[in-house]
Amino acid sequence: MTDAIELVVVEDDPRTLKSLLQLLSTYQDLQVVGSAMNGASAIETIRALEPQLVLLDLELPDLDGIEITRRVKAKQAQVEILILTSFEDEKKVYRAIQAGASGYLIKRVAPERIRDAIIEVLAGGVVIEPRMARRFWNYFQSEQGGGTQQAQDLLDDAEREVLQIIARGLTNQETGEVLSMSRRAVRTHLSHIYQKLGTSSRSEAVVMALRKGMIHL
Repeated sequence: MTDAIELVVVEDDPRTLKSLLQLLSTYQDLQVVGSAMNGASAIETIRALEPQLVLLDLELPDLDGIEITRRVKAKQAQVEILILTSFEDEKKVYRAIQAGASGYLIKRVAPERIRDAIIEVLAGGVVIEPRMARRFWNYFQSEQGGGTQQAQDLLDDAEREVLQIIARGLTNQETGEVLSMSRRAVRTHLSHIYQKLGTSSRSEAVVMALRKGMIHL
């Protein structure tokens, strides 16, 4: 049996937090190692426990989820962050992923979708709630503003092709299957992409590439 995925849950509403903890405890492959109800406590808890993933509310009484994401990723780039919120706001989705979050779910999603999203993010995917996806990418396109030829030439054809597939939310394994290459080759291309773009995560690389016009959806 493989080790359970270690999670920290950040939610300021006591009833919602209790519900989430109960839900997550029903999955043997998930283990909540800590929780927090405000931003300052969240950052301290995440730094102390170093979970694999943080399930993070967007609206908190002191720091919002976007700022928490930014601070955590600056110190612990390996920690994946999945935003879980009641707000359907494509601008906040954009800002959260820019800050380094690997996904965004609405709180009303089915319980199994939360578990599946956690697995998907840790497998290298980017999770966007389907009913928000079109609004999100439309907003993204309006923000990116075309890009320059110099920016587009920063990545070679293979790297752009890999990032184009990754941007659709596919994992490394799925990207390799689409492009007929090994998962290891996909990881190597991503490593080169991160170096060239100065990024540290798939979602951050996708954000930058879209914004600079290197790839299009």
